[in-house]
Amino acid sequence: MTDRYLRIGSVIKTHGLKGGLKVFPTTDDPKRFSPGVPVFLDTPEGFLPVTIQSASLFKKIYIVVFKEFTDINEVEAFRGCDIYIERSDEEKLSDNEYYIDDLIGMPVFDEEDVLLGKIGEVMKTGANDVYVVASEDREILLPAIKECILDVDLQENKMKVHLMPGLV
Repeated sequence: MTDRYLRIGSVIKTHGLKGGLKVFPTTDDPKRFSPGVPVFLDTPEGFLPVTIQSASLFKKIYIVVFKEFTDINEVEAFRGCDIYIERSDEEKLSDNEYYIDDLIGMPVFDEEDVLLGKIGEVMKTGANDVYVVASEDREILLPAIKECILDVDLQENKMKVHLMPGLV
């Protein structure tokens, strides 16, 4: 995570000969991939500003074309790169909603302030998200429900949880 940027997707591979890219979205807001939206590619050389020319959703993957590129050879190097927007462009979330990038790496504590591990992944399920909390010796799957997640403090970068029976 960066303080200035918010990740919205990851480039999987190229698509077609005219510079299209297959992008796995890390946002559930389809407006992030609208034509004209300015985004940044996180390349080995640094953040590259680009503008979305077109994007279409196909089987949960976006086919994205940037205005700046018209050939497969120009975009081949972006395979594996993440796509970001500026944090100033992010939408305000409701209470108890968080950006995944803000949660990844966050330390998780139980009610007695014992460190359980850090969030390594957020899994999307049909009913609710599941936080994968990993430590050196175990992995805990925590459902993102109010009975389990007691507090998320983005300023302090920590989460307090109630371990329901059967979770450990």
